[in-house]
Amino acid sequence: MHTSRRTLLAATAGAAAAVAGVGATPALAGTGSGTASKRDDKRLRALISRMTLEEKVGQLFVMRVYGHSATAPDQADIDANLAEIGVRTAAELIAKYRVGGIIYFGWAHNTREPHQIAELSNGIQKASLAQPRGLPVLISTDQEHGIVARVGIPATLFPGAMALGAGGSRTDARTAGRIGGDELRAMGILQDYAPVADVNVNPANPVIGVRSFGADPEAVAGLVAAQVKGYQSAGVAATSKHFPGHGDTETDSHYGFPVIEHTEAQWAELDAPPFRAAIAAGIDSIMTAHIMVPALDPAGDPATLSRPILTGILRERLGYDGVVVTDSLGMEGVRTKYGDDRVPVLALKAGVDQLLNPPKLDIAWNAVLQAVRGGELTEARLDESILRVLRLKAKLGLLKDPYVTARGVDRTVGIASHLKSADRIAERTTTLLVNSGGLLPLSRRTHPKVLVVGADPASPSGTTGPPTTVLANALTELGFTATVLSTGTAPSAATVAKAVAAAQDVDAVLVGTYNVTASSSQRTLVDQLLATGRPVVALAIRNPYDVAQLPGVKACLASYSWTDVELRAAVRVVAGRVGPTGRLPVPVQRADDPTRVLYPVGHGLRY
Repeated sequence: MHTSRRTLLAATAGAAAAVAGVGATPALAGTGSGTASKRDDKRLRALISRMTLEEKVGQLFVMRVYGHSATAPDQADIDANLAEIGVRTAAELIAKYRVGGIIYFGWAHNTREPHQIAELSNGIQKASLAQPRGLPVLISTDQEHGIVARVGIPATLFPGAMALGAGGSRTDARTAGRIGGDELRAMGILQDYAPVADVNVNPANPVIGVRSFGADPEAVAGLVAAQVKGYQSAGVAATSKHFPGHGDTETDSHYGFPVIEHTEAQWAELDAPPFRAAIAAGIDSIMTAHIMVPALDPAGDPATLSRPILTGILRERLGYDGVVVTDSLGMEGVRTKYGDDRVPVLALKAGVDQLLNPPKLDIAWNAVLQAVRGGELTEARLDESILRVLRLKAKLGLLKDPYVTARGVDRTVGIASHLKSADRIAERTTTLLVNSGGLLPLSRRTHPKVLVVGADPASPSGTTGPPTTVLANALTELGFTATVLSTGTAPSAATVAKAVAAAQDVDAVLVGTYNVTASSSQRTLVDQLLATGRPVVALAIRNPYDVAQLPGVKACLASYSWTDVELRAAVRVVAGRVGPTGRLPVPVQRADDPTRVLYPVGHGLRY
């Protein structure tokens, strides 16, 4: 990094001295118990008492900001910041609104590469601590791994939740969390919006799906707890989401307002166990869901704005006293019923502590300010949430030293031992669903020439992609001669014909499928490839439900994501370099009769 750590520390020594009396003590886990905790709470309350009302309001917000640098972003990012937030840079955002948190996104150009991320984090901390009564910023991101991750290569990327669910190993889940957490912390990101605690009981769920560990509440609970312990052992706040449970919906809350029709008893049996497990594991933060659950609150409000759900159930019944953060306030699910000025006020009244990413910060910030001035919210209510946020900042060590170093990045991010762990864990997740006649494993002696076709969705998580190329390269490394023909998620008749012609010259075909439906032309592609008589191996690169739509295939596997680490592991299984050990964490229903199960939870073949 260009800025030395010594320079940064010196520049903010005065501000840091004001908060340095609060240590990173294990007693600050949000329980509020113990002598050390009471002593630290007293210090934190003293910090709060010195804040202006405007500074208090700012501490509650976690905001996006465009740019790779806190002070010198690209012009296009300056323009975007001016248009959306009315400031030019992250430093100006902090000076104007005194935000307590900032969230990183790839599309906001915050996460180009590890050293840049670390410099951005340091620049944000420097800007915040330079303010009067300045406090360090809690920097967050969505690094779930699998299909949702904001920091890409060269950072280590692990299999996502459903893949880990297929692996079934709590040790692997914890290891992935610990290593992922170590790398985030090295870049100055200390709050991760992971793991997903939703139980995916609805195959049609468009927003959760493979982001969930599976359909069995107890299995999900065990893996959630393991990941929480992994992340938090690395000094990163884990965030289980989306409370009270987003697993049984056919509506994406980014674009609509889902309604979960579970009874209270069903909620307690299906949705609650992973959140209970997260709380028992000492979870630092929990994210709300923009969903309506009439059985838990008949008022028709999203859970994010529901006092019966957030205070009555989460705080009082489940006994949780850590940080509650909203899902993004820019999502349609929370904006359907109320205006952008009412949403943050109602969220605070419901029991929320952090207000994440409002569409218009000036509207949201001023609405909270006016709600306090007008008496709808008390300043004491703000203090309660600020204390929880400051406890978390203290626990994470931010109040002692918020800066990271270039050396720390080099020693931690994407190092060989981490990448090897990711490969080994991924190998234990690939699931063999069908293997008629022992087609797999493919041998390079009997099937040396392989055609790779299939869907090439945009590569997630800053991995290299496209999937067909990653698969072909992995086959080539194992001694096969692989050719690539990208056929897409909706291949035309001409594309199918081209694939069929190419199949004449090879010994086997590997086809990557992506969310195949009854009417999908991906089915036509597979059927016509099968008609050539060539051995066809299907790899479901997202949802494992594809196998139900491909009745003719002799071999089918599931990788649960199209990130490089999972695709390369799947190829090692196809080639027999490792045996398949993954087991379905969700049931697959029959295509012709969805009331009947084709493959149950736990199905998975071996060689």
